[in-house]
Amino acid sequence: MEFVTLNNGVQMPMLGYGVYQVTQEECEKCVLDALDVGYRSIDTAQSYFNEVQVGNAIHKSGVARRDIFLTTKVWIEHYGYEQAKASVLESMEKLQTDYLDLCLLHQPFSDYYGAYRALEDLQSEGKIRAIGISNFYADRMIDIASFARSVPQVNQVETHPFNQQTEAKKYMDKYGVQIEAWAPFGEGRGDMFTNPVIAEIGSKYGKTVAQTILRWHIQKGVVVIPKSTHRERMAENFNVFDFSLTDEDIAAINALDKAESSFFSHNDPAMVEWFVKMVEERKHQHDSSKEKKNW
Repeated sequence: MEFVTLNNGVQMPMLGYGVYQVTQEECEKCVLDALDVGYRSIDTAQSYFNEVQVGNAIHKSGVARRDIFLTTKVWIEHYGYEQAKASVLESMEKLQTDYLDLCLLHQPFSDYYGAYRALEDLQSEGKIRAIGISNFYADRMIDIASFARSVPQVNQVETHPFNQQTEAKKYMDKYGVQIEAWAPFGEGRGDMFTNPVIAEIGSKYGKTVAQTILRWHIQKGVVVIPKSTHRERMAENFNVFDFSLTDEDIAAINALDKAESSFFSHNDPAMVEWFVKMVEERKHQHDSSKEKKNW
C-alpha cells in the first residue's frame, strides 16, 4: 500500500474501498470481503444508510481498529454546529468506534460553516483524526481554507480520466488540501472501460482498464476509493502496486480530459434546487419514521 501524509501529519492510504450504492443487505459481506482482500481504508457516509453494516463488518473482521482508516461524511440536513456534532457522534455509534480517521462535509450547501466548526471541535477533542470537505468546487474550497480555523485535510470530488479536475487540483495543492476521487472510473460512463487508449496502455503491463485508471490516479497523487460488490473485482482493483506508468502513458490518459462532469454541476441552479428538494423530502421521511417509532 502507498500512503499520503495529510496537512496535519495523518497518514492516509492512497487506495480504499467505497460503499456508495452498496445496499444494507450486501454491505456487511462486501466490507468483510474488502478487508479480507487487504483493504484498510473504508469510505461511507450518513447518506448511504449503511454505517451500521460497515461497523458490523469491521467488528466481525478481526482486523484491529487501529489498522483501519475509516471515513464517513455529514449530510446536509445535519448542517449547523449542534446538529452536525450530534450527527457525527451518532455515526460513530453506528460504526462502533470511538474515533473517526476522516470526516467530511458531503456537500457545499446550507450552514456548512457551522458544520465545519463542529468538525474542528471534534478534531480538537480527539474524536476525529482528519477533517475535510466533499464536492466543494475551488472557490468554496478556498473560502473555507482561508476563513475557517483549520485548512481542510481532504476534498473528495468527482475525478476520473474524463473529468480530471486539473484547475481545481492546482488550488488544492496550493492550499495543501489532498484530492480524493469519488467515482474514479466515472461509473464507466462514456465507455470508459472500453476506451482504446487506456486499454492499450494497460495491455503493456498485463493490466485491465480499471487497474490502469487506478494506477494513473495514484501516480498523479489522487486518493481513490473504488466500489465493487464482487470480491474478484475488489482484488483486481487492489492489485495496482506492482507496476508503474511512464510519463508518456500518463500524458496519453491526461489527453482524454473533457473537463466537465459526467454527473452534475453544482454551478447549475436547477441542480442546486434538486439538492434542496431532495434534502426536504428526506427530512420529511425522517420525521415521519421518527413519529411512527415514537407512536
